[in-house]
Amino acid sequence: MSDNLLRLYPAGYRDAHGREILDVHREMTMDLPLAARLRADADLIAHALRVRLGLDSASPGGRFFALTTPIALAVAAAYGGIQLMRWYAGVAISPGSTWSHVATTDAPQALNLLLLTLIPLGAILTLTHRWPPGRILTTAGLLGYALQWTASPNLYANGPIEPIAAALTAATLLACPPDLAGSALNWPTHSGSITGRRLAALAGAMAAVAWFPIALVQTRAFVVSTDYGAWPVLVLGATGVVLAFQARPSSLRALAATAVASPLFLAHAYTSGFWQ
Repeated sequence: MSDNLLRLYPAGYRDAHGREILDVHREMTMDLPLAARLRADADLIAHALRVRLGLDSASPGGRFFALTTPIALAVAAAYGGIQLMRWYAGVAISPGSTWSHVATTDAPQALNLLLLTLIPLGAILTLTHRWPPGRILTTAGLLGYALQWTASPNLYANGPIEPIAAALTAATLLACPPDLAGSALNWPTHSGSITGRRLAALAGAMAAVAWFPIALVQTRAFVVSTDYGAWPVLVLGATGVVLAFQARPSSLRALAATAVASPLFLAHAYTSGFWQ
């Protein structure tokens, strides 16, 4: 490994761990082909940048985003599901056959639907502990959804609010250290700890409760309307309270994690007229 890569680490970290990093990297890449060595170098560069930014697994920032990620995934899943159900309800309720609506969908709209499908699909995979493929799909869907606004702004009636929220959520997922993603991350409480599995279960339940009533409203199968943006925000707030209670004495950190995970629900509330 080039010493130039080692210099990417902060001086103090390099002095404390540089020799160990150098030895392990050389041992790992000694007999690897060029492509694998380049991939190992890229992983090392990413870790060095995380250490500089305070987003590695040993830092408070990294552990904070590890706590935030399952909640952000659940918000993304519910948001993607709401948007897909809105499209489906429009097709199902509109005059004409469903096939005629599908057949006349143009390329930008089809791409938009594909990206919206990737978001909940990847989130479900990630929350069920299929972390590498799931997080890749969710992040790709969110970033694609955000970037498509620059090419097809007519698909976003309320301007860049939702694309910006999608980009912020993608940044949250990328900030989570890979070695903490999906692990049984423990947060101290009075009664034990919050494990990654319990956190994923809580997040998944929140996504389902946030999505289901709105899905019923959009298909006109529910008599009490919640389609003004309030419902997902209220469900997320209630989830934050539950998480804060379980995470004592780290309650403020849990509430902060819930707030950081909220942009897509806040954007949905705004575009649904809740804030207006």
